[in-house]
Amino acid sequence: MIPILILAAGQSARMKGRDKLLEDVGGMPLLRKQVLTAQETGHPIFVALPSAADERQRAIADLEASIITIPDATEGMSATMRGAVAALPQAPAFMITLGDLISLETSDFLAVINARAAHSDHLIWRGATADGKPGHPILFDASLRASFANLSGDRGGESIVRPLRSETYLVALPDQRARFDLDTPEDWAAWRASNR
Repeated sequence: MIPILILAAGQSARMKGRDKLLEDVGGMPLLRKQVLTAQETGHPIFVALPSAADERQRAIADLEASIITIPDATEGMSATMRGAVAALPQAPAFMITLGDLISLETSDFLAVINARAAHSDHLIWRGATADGKPGHPILFDASLRASFANLSGDRGGESIVRPLRSETYLVALPDQRARFDLDTPEDWAAWRASNR
C-alpha cells in the first residue's frame, strides 16, 4: 500500500480571512472532497494539519484518514512536509499532494501510482499538466524519505525534486488538473461563475 499524504496545513494567506480548504465544492468543503477523492484509490490517506485547525478536522472527522498535526506549520511548506513525511508508515513509496488542487480526480492519483510499476527505473513519478508542466500528485521512492528531514523554508520539496529531474517520470494528466488551484476570493468567484 502507498500512503497518500494531503498537505493541508497552509494558512490561506491570500483568502482575506476565508479558509480555501473549507470553500464549498459540490456541496462539501474542498478538504473533504480531496480526502474522498484520494480514498477511492484504496490506499491509506494521511492529512497534515496545523495545530489549530478545528474546522478542517471537523470537515473530515468521519472519514478514514489519519491526521498528522504539524505544530510548526506556520514556518511554511517545508516544516509541514518535514513533519508529515516523518510520521508516515514505512512503505516502498509515498505520495504527496496539495490539499487545494481542486480538479484532481481519483484517476489522476492512480495514473501516477501505476507509473511507478511501468517505469520502475525512476525515483519520482509526478503528475503534470497536459502540456508537460510538473505538478501534483508526486510519488517518491522510499529511498528519498530521509531527505525530507532536512527541509527548511517555504520552498517545499523543490530542493529534493530539482536535482532529480532526470530520475523523475512525468505523468501527463488532463488539462491543468496537476496545477490548478484557487488562491484568492476572486479566483473562487471566477471559477464558480464559469461553472454555473
